[in-house]
Amino acid sequence: MPYKFEQLDVWSLALDYIDLIYKVAESLPRIEDYNLKSQITRAATSIALNIAEGSQGQSDAEQARFLGMAIRSLIETIACQQIIRRRGYFQDEALLNKVYEDSQLLAKKLQAFRKSISPYSVKEESPLYEIEN
Repeated sequence: MPYKFEQLDVWSLALDYIDLIYKVAESLPRIEDYNLKSQITRAATSIALNIAEGSQGQSDAEQARFLGMAIRSLIETIACQQIIRRRGYFQDEALLNKVYEDSQLLAKKLQAFRKSISPYSVKEESPLYEIEN
C-alpha cells in the first residue's frame, strides 16, 4: 500500500522538478560544488521532503505549514536559477526556461493544495507567479 504522499500529483511534480534541477546542477562549474550546486539541489530536494513529511498523520494546519516550507524551498531554487543565469554558468537556455516554467506550475499546485486543505489558516499572500492572459 503506497504512502499518502506517493499518491499526490504535487509530489510527483516535485520529483520531476528535482530531476531538472540536478541536470542544471551537474553542469555547474566545480567552484560551485559547495555553494550553488549544493544549495539548489538541497532546496529542490526539500520541496519533495516537506510534501512527504507533511502528509503523514498531520493535521490540516500542520500539513499546510509543511507545504509553506516546500514553497519557500521552491523560491530558493528560483533565486539560485537567477544567480546561475546572471553568472553565465549554464548555456542551455531552453532547459533553464523549462525549469523556470515548471517552477511556476509547481508553485501554483503547491499554493492551491495548501489553500484547499486549510483555507482559513492560510493567510492570503501575493502570488509567486503572474498569470498571463
